[in-house]
Amino acid sequence: MTTLSVTDEERWRRALRGDGDAVGELFDLHHSRVYRHSLRLVPHAVDAEDVVAVVWLEAWRKRDHIRFLNGSMLPWLLVVATNTSLNITRGARRHRALLQRLPPPIPQPDHADAFDAGPAQAALAQLSRPHREVVALCVLNGLSEAEAAQALGVPSGTVKSRLSRANRALRVKYQELASKSSPGGVLP
Repeated sequence: MTTLSVTDEERWRRALRGDGDAVGELFDLHHSRVYRHSLRLVPHAVDAEDVVAVVWLEAWRKRDHIRFLNGSMLPWLLVVATNTSLNITRGARRHRALLQRLPPPIPQPDHADAFDAGPAQAALAQLSRPHREVVALCVLNGLSEAEAAQALGVPSGTVKSRLSRANRALRVKYQELASKSSPGGVLP
């Protein structure tokens, strides 16, 4: 029996008996028609893809109640696609209407603007490159000394000593910069 002489109804019966290939054959036969039909009914192409997915989910969910017309399930699939498209379009319209009824959001200040990282950033920028690297990896990104050593291609002891030197240098540079920027030379 050739593929062309097999009806959708026969394929569906095979699918119900557990033949996954039969479902694949039906999907391959009707997917593009269901997609094109849905594309005409929904506002966006991505919605049409959602419709196709829902149609095949519904086909399986209502597998015992599918109506075949002259052995084809395409008419049933198109009706389900139409109803699903209407539901998606209606839902999108309701969502837009809800958003229009909501008051506009009140602008909130960015909390990052309140944080003055000036002295800390300036102190970090004054470190040597090797010291900045270990601070960035270990302190800012939370890597262990061993992980930082592996990333930098240096021994763990080198990372440990660079981190210690960077810590001392940062403390001194930060205190200098912070005392210049704060009123009366008092640290923040």
